[in-house]
Order: sequence, then structure tokens, then C-alpha cells
Amino acid sequence: MPLPFSRPRAAARPAPAPVNVLVLTVAGAVTVANIYFPQPLLAAVAGGLDVSDRTAGLVASAAQLGYALGILLLVPLADTARLRRLTRLLLLATSAALLVAAAAPNVLTLVLATLALSTTTVLPQILTPVAAALAGAERRGRVVGVIGLGLTLGSTLSRTVSGAVSDVSGSWRAAYLLAAAATAALLWVLPRALPERLGVADRPRVPYGRMLAGLPRLLGEHRALRVSALRGACVFAAYSVFWAALVFHLAAPPLGYGPGAAGLFGLLTVPAALASAYAGPLTDRYGAGPVGRGALGCVVLGLAVAGLASDSPPALVAGAGLVVLGTSSCQVANQSRVLGLGRDVAARVNTVFMLATFGGGALGSLTAAWLYGARGWTAVLLAAAGFAVLGLSAGGRGSRVA
Repeated sequence: MPLPFSRPRAAARPAPAPVNVLVLTVAGAVTVANIYFPQPLLAAVAGGLDVSDRTAGLVASAAQLGYALGILLLVPLADTARLRRLTRLLLLATSAALLVAAAAPNVLTLVLATLALSTTTVLPQILTPVAAALAGAERRGRVVGVIGLGLTLGSTLSRTVSGAVSDVSGSWRAAYLLAAAATAALLWVLPRALPERLGVADRPRVPYGRMLAGLPRLLGEHRALRVSALRGACVFAAYSVFWAALVFHLAAPPLGYGPGAAGLFGLLTVPAALASAYAGPLTDRYGAGPVGRGALGCVVLGLAVAGLASDSPPALVAGAGLVVLGTSSCQVANQSRVLGLGRDVAARVNTVFMLATFGGGALGSLTAAWLYGARGWTAVLLAAAGFAVLGLSAGGRGSRVA
């Protein structure tokens, strides 16, 4: 019983749910690597399976297509499904498909196996909303930033690891076996780090078809999602324009570098990717709008550096680093904003956001392929800057979600 004239104590705020950030980050890095590690192996695949380089390139296309399909068809399930069971099924399916790919007798089998494994390796886009929901509003940006850093490192370093494994073993198949073992190992760790469900346990279950049909409606209901989706599409369009054309620019006179130079550029931008982790705490403190605008400004600055000294390798490395830093930071800010719309719709709003992001990346790649051949490097950089400026205009002046 309280003493007379004593001040009643304020109700204790519920502590954020525990979240094993290390496990989720490592799991995200391992699984996202399955999309990108085959890229350095394509020449070896072409020689080993006796097909042309263009035919072997279908493997990379199948990986991107499958990942987009998985985001659309599987990620929304995380709002209502039992997360531990869903995780086990996805890990088992991905590991099995990697083993099929490792033993593929022809390129058709390899392409189909790649399509299957990339469709089921969408755990990174499930783990991010789970981690954000468990962390709570005060730590959401920080946790999303760390998970995003793991995805960036996984996608970047996987190319280096797979190339090294292929060189040491003398076979591209060894990289697939290593990926299968790493993915299967998560079966003993990852499900234990997840809650049973993401949303409310006793909430009425939404039929799968109605859930997918309702994805466009989320854009109409949430202005924050519209702003984030547009910014995500714009920044990844700028990013894709830059990187898709950089390979051709490095190979052209006067630079004349070989294919390995683009891979080296990826490694040299790892410090910039590490620095992008600070976007999370900044988003928690200042909000997604200011951080997102600053990140887009960083992208424009990087493009300017790469354009003003287009034949200088140090300037190109610096410009690429700024583009990576700005893109990754913008992604963290945008994703933190949409994942704050509610735990019950976290996976679905993340689906809409990632589909918009992938759409922007695809548009950027197509733009680069056409524009570089027609107008050259300067026109490519101007187009990329145009996408970034369009992203800056999203939300309008003075908007609470800008």
C-alpha cells in the first residue's frame, strides 16, 4: 500500500524482446550469399558444361528472378506462419537445391536448380522484419543497420570466397557444396533464435491468396511505405546504373582493365559498407527522413567524384565507395521506416518495399546497358544522378515522413 502523500510510481515500460543480432546477421549473410556467389563461376561453368558464356549467364539471371519470386510469394507468409517451421523448410529446400546444382549434369539442370534455391533463400527478407519487431522502436534502426551490414558483406565477400574455392579445388562445383554445407548448418542454430510467430498468436489467419492480393492496398494505406518504396527504387536504380556501366568503363581505353578489376572494386568498397552501419543509430536518433536525404546526397557526391576524374582509379574507387555508403545507408533508413508500421504487417510491407527496390535496380541495369553504348560514361553518371535526385524529391517538402 502506498504511503500517504507519496508519488505513485510510473508503470514500468516493457523491455524489448531479446534478439540475437549476431545469429540473425550471420544467417542473413550466409543465405544472401547463395544469390551472388555463382557470378564469378560463370566462365568455369561455361567451360565445364561446354556451353557459351551467354548461356552460362542464364544462371545469374535465374538467381535474380528466383529471389524476386521468393520475396513476392514466400516472405508475406512470415506475418502469419510459424517462423521456426518456415525457417527449417526454407533452409532444407535451399540446401537440397544447392546439392542438385553441385551435381548438375547440364546447364538446364543448373539453371532450374538455381531458380529453386534462389526462390527459397529469401530468409534475409524474413529475418530483417523479425529483428526489427523484436528490437522495438528505440533500437529498430540500429538492429536493421547491423542486419543490413551482414547482407552487404555476405553479397560482396561471397564472390571472393567462391572464386577462391573454385581456384583451389579446380572445380566450380566445390563452391556449391560449400554453400550447401553452410546453409544446412544454420538448421541447428537459426530456428532457436526466432520467436514462434511474428504477429499476434490468436489473430485470425489471413488466407494466402487474400494476403498476396492485399499487397498493393498497403501502398494506399501507408504514405510512409510509398515514400520509402519510391526512395528505395530510386537509390537502387542509381546504384545499378553506376555498377552495371563501371565494368565497361574500366575495360575501355585509357584504363583497359580486365574483368577482375570490377571484383576488386567491390572489395575496396567494403569499408564504406561497414561505415553504413552507423545509419541505424542515426535513424533512431534523427529519423528516417534526414538520414535518407543525406544518404542520397552522398550518392550524388560519389557520382560527381567519379565523373570529374573519370580516368583516375583512386577517384573511381572513392566515388564507388560513396555510392555504396549512400545506397546502404538509404536502405537502412527506408527499411527502418516501413518496419515501424506495425508488427502484424511487417513481412508484407517489407515485401512491397523490396519489390520496389528490385524493380528500381532492374530499371537501372537496363538504363546502363542502353545508355553507355549510346552516350558513354558521362551520360550514365547523369542518369544515375537523376534517379538519386528523384528520390530526394519523394515525400515533398515539410512532410513528416520525408
